[in-house]
Amino acid sequence: MGDLKQYGLVRAQERLRDQVGHALRAALIAGELRPGQIYSAPGLAGDLGVSATPVREAMLDLAREGLVEPVRNKGFRITEVSERDLDQFTELRTLIEVPTVGRITRSGDRERLEALRPVAQEIVSCARAHDLIGYLEADRRFHLALLALSGNDRLVETVGDLRKRSRLYGLTGLDEAGKLVSSAEEHLELLDLMIAGDVSGAEECMRRHLGHVRSLWADARDEPVGRPQ
Repeated sequence: MGDLKQYGLVRAQERLRDQVGHALRAALIAGELRPGQIYSAPGLAGDLGVSATPVREAMLDLAREGLVEPVRNKGFRITEVSERDLDQFTELRTLIEVPTVGRITRSGDRERLEALRPVAQEIVSCARAHDLIGYLEADRRFHLALLALSGNDRLVETVGDLRKRSRLYGLTGLDEAGKLVSSAEEHLELLDLMIAGDVSGAEECMRRHLGHVRSLWADARDEPVGRPQ
């Protein structure tokens, strides 16, 4: 297992549990912690320079998000997602998000759509700054806030759950290759089409964007992963 200290130093003003969780998420996204591998709390604590207790607490938080699963008397296994799972998640998101974008575009609420532009720009800025955690968090906020304009809370919850189950791992290689920036810029394109009232254009943009996200999943899985435990 590699040196995880680079993914976030513990600061006194923040709860240790939260800071450890942030560091572990960064390691997951970078591919330093590998899907399918089991990691012990004491081992991770040694790499982070903290005690095992906040690591166990942080890993339990990650387990509730579906990122890891407890393994009795051993530690935590990084959750694996199969290609079939990813295909099905993408199909479900396409069935939900594409027509929803069309309905929102028809509603003509330009002001509320324009209010999402700062978040769309934040996604692009994070991609260009190689801030992977910021990129994924801004992307999550944009998509769920956009879908919330439909007024269907259950729809938003469903997509939020699908996103959790299809987390991206090992994004460092894609980031270094510049593959995240083009996907990030599609959020601005989508907003422009929706504000312009172009229903078919917005639906096609969302369909294409989700297809690109699926391609990123495939590319991320093909990238070399972090150092072994």
